[in-house]
Amino acid sequence: MKFYTFIISLVVLFFTACNSTQNNPQKTVLASPTATAVQDTLTKIVKSEAEWKKELTEQEFYILRQKGTERSFTGDLLKNKDKGIYVCAACDLPLFDSETKFKSGTGWPSFWEPINGINVAEESDNSHGMRRVEVLCNRCGGHLGHVFDDGPKPTGLRYCINSVSLNFKKEVGLTNKK
Repeated sequence: MKFYTFIISLVVLFFTACNSTQNNPQKTVLASPTATAVQDTLTKIVKSEAEWKKELTEQEFYILRQKGTERSFTGDLLKNKDKGIYVCAACDLPLFDSETKFKSGTGWPSFWEPINGINVAEESDNSHGMRRVEVLCNRCGGHLGHVFDDGPKPTGLRYCINSVSLNFKKEVGLTNKK
């Protein structure tokens, strides 16, 4: 009896995983070298644009929900050197660790790797006459920025992220003096 229960559980898990992939065919999860082999499934946050508008500031709504971009060199997290975690400003999902932040000279906070590959998604972005890869929060779908292949080792990637899309959670008592 336990064997049949186990098999049924595996079949249900398999079909649940397949169904969640089919519901979001345009989004692919980025693989991360530090991502663990077994990932927790993210519970997607689905809200109307009116609900998001009530919860976010005008600038957060413009960037996170309407795929806007803050002006370069204006974000309050660009020069942040404290140790901690950068989380999604809309849903508080951990996205980047301060250890992967680097000075790219582009005017936006840049990271060479997400904290966990399952937490960010990517989509093709052909807006403004360019071909780019958009980075999204994989829980709430918020626009974060773009990823480019001109970053430093070990990944060679540059996640160019809007400060407005992030909140910073500082590790108490620590600063990073780069």
